[in-house]
Amino acid sequence: MKLNIAILGTRGIPNHYGGFEHISQHLATGLVEKGHLVTVYNSHNHPHTENNWRGVQIIHVYDPEHFMGTAGQFIYDFNCLLDARKKNFDVILFMGYTSSSIWGSLFPKRTIIISNMDGLEWKRTKYSKPVQHFLKYAERLAIKYSQFYIADSIVIQSYLKDKYQVTSEYIPYGADLYAIPNHEKLEMPEEPYFLLMARMEPENNIEMILTGFSRSRTKRILKVLGNTQNKFGKWLTKKFEQDLRIQFMGPNFDPFAVNDLQHWSYLYFHGHSVGGTNPSLLQAMANGAPIAAHRNAFNEAVLQHGAFYFSNAEEVTKIVENLPQTAAVQQMKAHNLQQIRLQYNWPKVIEAYEEFILKCYQNNG
Repeated sequence: MKLNIAILGTRGIPNHYGGFEHISQHLATGLVEKGHLVTVYNSHNHPHTENNWRGVQIIHVYDPEHFMGTAGQFIYDFNCLLDARKKNFDVILFMGYTSSSIWGSLFPKRTIIISNMDGLEWKRTKYSKPVQHFLKYAERLAIKYSQFYIADSIVIQSYLKDKYQVTSEYIPYGADLYAIPNHEKLEMPEEPYFLLMARMEPENNIEMILTGFSRSRTKRILKVLGNTQNKFGKWLTKKFEQDLRIQFMGPNFDPFAVNDLQHWSYLYFHGHSVGGTNPSLLQAMANGAPIAAHRNAFNEAVLQHGAFYFSNAEEVTKIVENLPQTAAVQQMKAHNLQQIRLQYNWPKVIEAYEEFILKCYQNNG
């Protein structure tokens, strides 16, 4: 059975932003390869301006976020939905709900609606209390107006069951095992370095990591990848500007470059504490990086015994100063690579999405 599928809720593909764009890029092309007709809605500001990308139909929709800020996301999602109502999609897959579920009463009635429920957005400390209350409300609306649900973390799956008594399909993100890229610039770095890659947001515990690192006696550098132009990012660069070991390198969307940086890192820090299965964490696992992760249920569910864990700056300092490059580290790396091979790989993820989408459609056909 071949379906007409639309993916909404992202800024578009190919990925130039984040997690949902990352998975949508792989999922859309994977479903096309399986014979489905797939449409992805792109912001009109997206650098890809053509109407097709690797067989995926692209619809460009007006997006005022660039001058309105967050409020523009709601208008963009509204515009996407208005266009989708005119089409004859069999299935609409919403990636997230924060700015789309308020338009739930407008969801097409004869189309199967599946929502990837994202992480616990209302827990993000970057949001004010009123915004957090709204996000809880948006979460309830997503439950109300969707027919089926996807959780990218077993923690989220359990939460949805306990909170709303709904059954969701657990489908994580995927990653590609590290392979020597087809370029000749790849060289092992002369000096080992620590690596941190994240959006500059408080819930990613970047300040904790940088504080712990700055208190250490290591002479190695810490490369920080991420856009520091937001308020929190500017504050971080100011606070740690005196520590010349900390190098803020800005964002990097070149997958080969990121893979190389993770692969050769002496230790990769993952501080995310809110959300589901984080794509950058999976890619670090796939790239064979030794990992130090913030101790929380999301990270522990994915990494299990494949990482060093920290809960405060003092523990970060201890890890930095006492990191053993021993057989134990190699065992962690081997464990993580095996997890990617068995569970967190794109072919398996795409197959799981297709099976679930087909099941949802057939059960409501």
